[in-house]
Parts: sequence; structure tokens; C-alpha cells
Amino acid sequence: MSSYDRQGDHVPLLHEDPHDREGDAAAYDGSSGVVTTESRPASPLARSPTLDPFASEEPNVSRTLPETATFGRNLGWFHVYSLVVSRIIGSGIFATPGSIYRSVGSVGLSLVLWVVGAAIAVCALTVSLEYGCMLPRSGGDKVYLEFTYSKPKYLASIVFAFYTIFLYSVASNCIVFGEYLTFALGLPPTKLANRGFALLLLTWTVLIHGCFLRTGIAIQTGLGYLKIFLMGLITLTALVVIARGNGTNDRGSLFEGSIWGWGSMSTAVLKITYAYMGFASANDVMNEIKNPVRTLKTATTAALATVCLMYFFVNMAYFSVVDGEDIRNSGELIAGLFFERVFGYNVGRRVLSLAVAVSTAGNVMVGLFSQSRLNQEVARQGVIPFSKFFASSKPFNAPLAALSINFIQAFFIITFTPPADIYAFILDVQSYAQQFVALAVVIGLIILRRKQPDLKRPYKAPSAAVVVRIATCVALLIAPFIRPAGGKGDVRFWYGTYAVATVLVFFVAGSYWYIWTVYLPTKGKYELVERPEVLDDGTTITTLVKESRT
Repeated sequence: MSSYDRQGDHVPLLHEDPHDREGDAAAYDGSSGVVTTESRPASPLARSPTLDPFASEEPNVSRTLPETATFGRNLGWFHVYSLVVSRIIGSGIFATPGSIYRSVGSVGLSLVLWVVGAAIAVCALTVSLEYGCMLPRSGGDKVYLEFTYSKPKYLASIVFAFYTIFLYSVASNCIVFGEYLTFALGLPPTKLANRGFALLLLTWTVLIHGCFLRTGIAIQTGLGYLKIFLMGLITLTALVVIARGNGTNDRGSLFEGSIWGWGSMSTAVLKITYAYMGFASANDVMNEIKNPVRTLKTATTAALATVCLMYFFVNMAYFSVVDGEDIRNSGELIAGLFFERVFGYNVGRRVLSLAVAVSTAGNVMVGLFSQSRLNQEVARQGVIPFSKFFASSKPFNAPLAALSINFIQAFFIITFTPPADIYAFILDVQSYAQQFVALAVVIGLIILRRKQPDLKRPYKAPSAAVVVRIATCVALLIAPFIRPAGGKGDVRFWYGTYAVATVLVFFVAGSYWYIWTVYLPTKGKYELVERPEVLDDGTTITTLVKESRT
């Protein structure tokens, strides 16, 4: 984490005024993420321990580790814009509209919920911007939770470690990639073909990001702009089809057949929030962004605005061209059906469905790019086994070791889970787990505003947005336990299974924390002591050692 040099050698990035940094790139140490006093004078605020958010009378490791970015600052405005767009636009918009339509029963209600989802995403972004500008370092929600909830010691670190390792996965997007590639190539949609392509993408992405850092960034940036082109193509194509009078005529009333039950609508909203996940991906890699505060505020806002507009028009395009019954039965292939209806078998099914597959691959790349940084931040805390190994960037100055965590987890999900309903279940689990984290983060924001009002905040989220964020999280956390209309959800097993599975993982995380930090030290009459250590590649970590109590 960011450190505060009491001798005055460095001024933490946190206290830098983003408004007087017009030519400030040279003021940054690319690896340490600090502003040197040789480049610009120290701010008076930096001298005040009460205003230094990483200062504490009883500092834990998350407040004392130096902020290091061994990769350097490689991400400019367009990289960040593309990163966020590519992270948000994954399989969601190409795969979930059919499931959402099936859950709520009508075009009108589907579109209304997509607008609601956009509003929720905007409110959530404002919270992430306030935190990201206030604590501009890599780690995202992990950093915010540790900073806000420093007691009980290690609890926030361990719970987030379980969340990021067990409840976040790129497996769903890999599976959609496999399905679309199989569809595009005209192969039988067998489990072997779908899962084989999914594993191929997973392996290739891990090797690219783990061995060729700059090449991976360049590829994912290009794929981000491919997604924008693809979404625009879908929208323009639908407008041409409608103008020629060739659209579908089976709609009737927009709200005909609507299922207004809260259980059904909340499941649909969860899937829509999944489609918007990734708007805060730049927060995870702040150490690698040039002019991080200014870039975060402008690039992420522009990216989310772009995606919100595109999502609405793409849904309109789907509903204008594909029949309702086909949408209901499309599974994850609604975009493929759209292209086949408009352009025919060869161009529509093969070429453009292949483009959707490639676009989904871009989301997998960005997901692993961000997630590997989170894994490294978790490992730096020393709360998981083999922390030194996973925190290291050797041998290619890239997070190959951290990526192995994602590879193993996604490999088992792709290989051993049954094909029926897997995509919907993974979506529900990830979206539901994210609501717990989001609720803790936004409540933490309120706590910080009251307890530390003097913290420097280059951006402040509107109070209305904070309230909406809290209300949304609470509503979505309760919703799975409300019986949906007809007693059936969007999967063939019990509709609340994903919620129980998520809660169980968090319960195990809490139990692990208690046993490791409370029960065993008490029984063994020792305490865990933090020892900062610098690895060969320059990464600063904390080693937790046992010391007998005297």
C-alpha cells in the first residue's frame, strides 16, 4: 500500500492535487506510484498525520506497505477507456437478454429493467470514483474495505480473498466464447467442443498476460474497440431492417405477458448488473495508470456512458429482429440468431458470430488482467498460502503466478460442472456475491465521511446516488429468498441455490479468519506479527510470523 515517509522524502500520491498536474507525468515514479519532492513541493497536508489516511496509531499491513507497481505506468486515457468498455461488454449483452426476457415475459419490462440497471451502474460508479480518487492505488474494493474496516484485524483481507478467489471467475465468459465459436464454425454443440474452446481461450489468455505484458495490453485494447464497432453494427443493422419493414411482427403490446413478481424481476436485475460489472476495473490497476485521478474520473465516466447507450439500442435491435419465442429459447446465442436472421447463414452465423466470440475473448482478457492484480494485492497481505509466490512478478515482470489462481479455478468450473444452467448459475453467484462487497464498500464510504471528513476527496459521490446504491444492494440481497411467480426461477434447481452457495462461502471465510487469527493464536499462546519484506522483483509484501506471547 501507499506509504508515508516521515522524513519527508516522498509525498504520498493521495495528497496530490489533481488540478495542478497539467504536465505531471514526470512527477511520478513509475514503479512506486509516489510524487517526489524533487519534482514538486510537498503539500502541507502531507505533514498532518491526522489527514494521512494511511497513518494510524496501530497501523496494519494494508496501511504501511509501500505502494509498488513493478510493471510501471503503461495505461493512458484511451487504454483505460478501452479497458473499462472491454471489461463491461463481455458475454452479458450477447448472452443474457434471452434469459432476462424469459424471466420477465415481455419486451417492455425487459427494456425498463435495462434502463434501471444502467441507473444502478451510474450510482455505483460514483461510489467507486470517490474511493478511487481518495485512495488512488491498485486493489480496488480490497483496498477500500481494508482501509475502512481495519478492525477486526485481517477480517476484511480474508473475506475479500475468499470472494476474489472462489466467487469471481472468467469461466462463464470462456464458456460463452466456446458456444459462439462452435456456433460460428457450424460444429455440433457438444460439451467437448464448447468446453474445449473455452479451455483453449483460458490457457492462451493466461500465457499472454503472464508472459507478454505489453502485448496483452495492446491486444485487449484493440478488442475493446472491436466491441464498440460490433455493438454499433447491431444497432445500425436493426434500424435498416425496421426501415425496410422486415422486422418481427409478433410483439403485440410491449408489456404483454409481463411477469411482475419481485423474485423474477430481481433475478433479471441481477443478470443486468452482471452485464455492467467491470465499470470499476480501472480502480484495480491504479498504480499502472498515468495521471490516475484525472484519468479515472473522465475515462471511466465516458466508458460507462458509451456502454449504457449501446446496451439499450442493442436490446431494441434484438427485439426488433428476432421472434419472441426464439429469444425465449435462444439460451446464450441471441446475438448469433440476430446475425443469422439479418445476414443469412454464411455471413451472419459464421463471420459475425465469430466476431462475438472474439469480443467475448476480449472480456476474458480484461477480466484476467484486472483479477491478477487483485490476486497479487491479496497475496501481498500474507493471508493466503504461498503468498511470496503469488505476489511475485517473476520471471517475465508479469503476474503469471497470480494468474495461476484464476486458471485453476476456472479450469475446474469449465471441466467438471454440468452444462445445463451453468451460465445462469455462475452469473447469479457472481452478481449476488458482488452485492455483499458493494454494500460493505458504500456503507464504508458513509463511515469515512463521518469519521474522517478531512480526507482529501477530489471527487464526491452525490448523496442520492449513495442511497440508491445501498437500497439496491439490500433489495437484491433479499430477493433470492422471495418465491418467484410460479415457484420457478431461471434454472432447473431451487431458485435460491446461488444465494445459499454465496453465503456459505462467506461463512467459511469468516470461520477461517476466526480459526487462523483468534482460536489458534489463543490456544498456541502466540500472536501474528507483520514483517515487511521486499522480493527480488521489487514487490513489497508482508510476511506473517508467529511470536510467543511474553
